[in-house]
Amino acid sequence: MDLSNCKQLRFFGVHLNFLAAKCLVLVVIALFLGTVLLPTFSGLGGVIRQNNFVFVHNRSFPSNQPVKQKFLEVPQIVWGLNNQKIAFARACLTAQMLNRTLLMPKLSASLFYKEVELLKPISFDKIFQFERFNSICKGFVQLSRYSDVSNQSDVIVLQKGSGRRWTLEKDLEQLNQFSKHPYDAREIIRIVGKNPFLWHDHWPTKDYAKVFECLALVEEISTEADKVVSKIREIGMEVRSKNAMLSSSSQPVPFVAVHMRIEKDWMIHCKKLEQRLNISEICSSKEEIMARVGNIAGLKTPVIVYLAVADTLLEDNTVLNGWKDGLHPYEKKKLGVFDIYKKQPYLFQSAIDYEVCLRSDVFVGNSFSTFSSLVVLDRTQKMIKAGETKLCGSDVRWPSYAYNIRGVGNSPHPWVTNMSDTSLTAISYGSSHISC
Repeated sequence: MDLSNCKQLRFFGVHLNFLAAKCLVLVVIALFLGTVLLPTFSGLGGVIRQNNFVFVHNRSFPSNQPVKQKFLEVPQIVWGLNNQKIAFARACLTAQMLNRTLLMPKLSASLFYKEVELLKPISFDKIFQFERFNSICKGFVQLSRYSDVSNQSDVIVLQKGSGRRWTLEKDLEQLNQFSKHPYDAREIIRIVGKNPFLWHDHWPTKDYAKVFECLALVEEISTEADKVVSKIREIGMEVRSKNAMLSSSSQPVPFVAVHMRIEKDWMIHCKKLEQRLNISEICSSKEEIMARVGNIAGLKTPVIVYLAVADTLLEDNTVLNGWKDGLHPYEKKKLGVFDIYKKQPYLFQSAIDYEVCLRSDVFVGNSFSTFSSLVVLDRTQKMIKAGETKLCGSDVRWPSYAYNIRGVGNSPHPWVTNMSDTSLTAISYGSSHISC
């Protein structure tokens, strides 16, 4: 090629031939792309720090090489329904930190995990909708089935530390280590050791709330919950029709769900907890609960009071006696829905009660109960999603109260979840410091 015959170009005062000019343009473009894109990644993976929480993302691969999906396997999840929900969410967030998909874990259908013969494993998709979870949580966390694994022998074991010496910092360091080479090359990371509920917590409340939002009960359970709520509403219509002041009104009689923790096992637990924490706002007697519910400001009567209580553990058969005039208390037997519950394993029963409490007009629970705390979290999130700006008070859309904490005029204290908390500790283990 005769360069002397090429057309001359001038670039920043320098004469360049056409071919050289094209090369210079390509170099400039390459430098620009390198400057913009490369800082996102570091080594085998990019690390994004946000609100003191670390999220690890795999590096990008050439488009002609398929990305190998990687998985996280966790131990069977045990204890009560809401302890299991927290454990499941923590497993999901751990998988997210490791840039992996969580393999669908086993839950426990029974309550007493120490009784091995009653520890009945049950698949996650027997309680919650698998496809719906992945659809709602897409781009945040995901679940996979074991059939999605190409090589189930390609496993590295992560032994969770335990004891007081296993600190939050050590746990985070271990997770970061397993997000890098050579551990990240394995198709499955299998975590062994303690129940995920007991793992260290590295995530803010809002991240847990995102996972909980993706949990939808299977139709078999939600249909049973529909029946219970319909029965409560039906009783409300009967009460209204017998009240001359309300018979012409089209407004339904409201129902209050009370998570009444007075069972023998709870009272033993809460007394020990009060002694250990040196506080006196955990246990509540039946009489105290009834009195405080009756003093809720702005509660218009008549009202149906649904008592969400573990009937099989309840030794007091007088829970329906002594309520304030205008409050009509119902438990499962009086409501006529006991047969709906008794044919189901514990986990189903708890899930039905949870859904009923979630749908109530007013909810009253114990701030040291995981069940109550998660109901309040869901109701708080529900108000936020609905665009409610006022979350506390008697005139909010879905008010919640803690009967173990005294409010104004011996009423239960208004209660919402602090969605800006940096961990789920207050919900996992209870607290007397509630947001309202």
